[in-house]
Amino acid sequence: MPLTHVPPHMIATIVTSLEMRERPKPRMIPAARFRLTRWKEPSPDKYRALFRRVGEPWMWFSRLVMPEADLLAIIHDPAVEIYAVEDMRGIEIGMLELDFRKAGEAEIGFFGFVTELTGKGNGGWLMAQALSIGWRKNVERMWVHTCTLDHPGALSFYRRHGFVPFERAIETFADPRLAGIVPRGAAPHIPVLD
Repeated sequence: MPLTHVPPHMIATIVTSLEMRERPKPRMIPAARFRLTRWKEPSPDKYRALFRRVGEPWMWFSRLVMPEADLLAIIHDPAVEIYAVEDMRGIEIGMLELDFRKAGEAEIGFFGFVTELTGKGNGGWLMAQALSIGWRKNVERMWVHTCTLDHPGALSFYRRHGFVPFERAIETFADPRLAGIVPRGAAPHIPVLD
């Protein structure tokens, strides 16, 4: 099998898209010490701060480099719902973004907790919330994508919750650490090549 060379300043990741075509049977939402708070029209700074806190370890950067007008068009669109996960003190420790802009579909755009809470079983609570909110009248499909930059358990997590893989793609982009978009120590599981 031939290898595809990736220049040192670039990163390549395999993106897997998964979908759910039927509303799952109702389940109890697991008990948690969190609450979900809907953000209606958050400021770009507030949104990006939470996006960075949750996504930096996995090299989320798309919304950090997006022009402000484009970001506002998404996060202020009434068909895009942004939720902050808060602990009992009101500290934002996770996020859920659901995109209903395509008729009949709910996309989980962003989903996760801060690093300290990742891999500790908290995702089941957040996924129960996502499924409860996402499956509403006229929704016929929920979908999500994950990639090899995400937590190593992300793909199996989505599959455990009923999502079925339907597509795979390779995404390449300039390493955002080299441009200073995210700190050089972000995503330590992906080596910086310079």
